[in-house]
Amino acid sequence: MAKIIEGLFYSESHEFVRVEGEYGYIGITDYAQHALGNVVYVDMPETDDEVEAGEEFGAVESVKAASDLISPVSGVVVEVNDALDDEPELLNKDAFENWIIKVELTDKTELDKLMDAKAYEAYCK
Repeated sequence: MAKIIEGLFYSESHEFVRVEGEYGYIGITDYAQHALGNVVYVDMPETDDEVEAGEEFGAVESVKAASDLISPVSGVVVEVNDALDDEPELLNKDAFENWIIKVELTDKTELDKLMDAKAYEAYCK
């Protein structure tokens, strides 16, 4: 069973958001990294790019497949996880610890449309 963490917000496309103040850290869930297999490349946006809820912001490639990254929230990218450029396999080691982008949230009400840990666990079954 994939690890699911309380206190995060989850999307149906298996991204998570960890909210800290006005910022959201977005990454893929443990369930997603298990489904993908060995991650070999992460395509990320640039700092200052805008992301829209429900829109693609990058991709994760594994030895098995490539998967689009869909932003669960809207915002402006304030940081990308540069460590993933050299070590994309960090997503396999700990998907929740190794977020992909940090955004300044533009509409916190979008979080209401996402799942909590309990709902996401049920969704994954």
